[in-house]
Amino acid sequence: MRLVVCLKAVPASTEVAMDPVTHTIVRDGGDAVWNPYDTAALEVALRLKDEARAAGQEGWVGVVSMGIPATASLLEDALSRGADEALLLSDRAFAGSDTIATCYALTLGIGRLCAEPDLILCGKMAVDGDTAQIGPMLAAALRLPVVTGATTVERHGAAVDVEQVFDGARRRLCMHGPGVVTVDKDAATLRMPSIEGVLAARRTSVPVATAADLGADLDRCGLAGSPTQVVSCFVPERASDAVAIEGTPAEQAATLAYLMGEVLA
Repeated sequence: MRLVVCLKAVPASTEVAMDPVTHTIVRDGGDAVWNPYDTAALEVALRLKDEARAAGQEGWVGVVSMGIPATASLLEDALSRGADEALLLSDRAFAGSDTIATCYALTLGIGRLCAEPDLILCGKMAVDGDTAQIGPMLAAALRLPVVTGATTVERHGAAVDVEQVFDGARRRLCMHGPGVVTVDKDAATLRMPSIEGVLAARRTSVPVATAADLGADLDRCGLAGSPTQVVSCFVPERASDAVAIEGTPAEQAATLAYLMGEVLA
């Protein structure tokens, strides 16, 4: 079973800077971590790999990420935890990519990493963007079926059973053939790296692919290929005023009704 996991580096802090010209997050590599939804997807892939190998079958996990050169160190961490190969897409031409341009670059990267993956996994969403668009867009671009928000992913022969929460209800779906699954962050907790894995990862040089290496159309990359932009970003102001309502339950109810009326008036 050949699995590809898409990983995204996100700021470790809630204090982020926005470029005043491009209106994109400034990514300088400082205090970056993997998106927690993506780490759940990676652990799901590693478990499927372990199960395949335990059954005497092929099990392989490749990880791909698009980001600045410093992202390579995070990919080494993924290798230390059990991923077999990694690929970093890094080029100034990719800077400022929205989800459309990001999806385009990732499809090229996935094709370079693994020509015919059995399953592509990514986090349900990224904590710095909250769009939840990349997984479905990858599926559409590659003409593959997609299941979103998976809480469990189990392999049964050539099929994959996926459980998801949809409209407040749990349901199970069966996917046959290659497909894309986006994973909820509570689906799995990423394992710790082994000593052997850490040493092996340190001896590995993560390959870096530029737009030219991928044969990418520059008109579809970065800001040039991004029809959407974030025009502003701000932290909402929150009031901390509170009113303590005292009295009997009837008096409290009457006071609450009055206050709600004042708010809605």
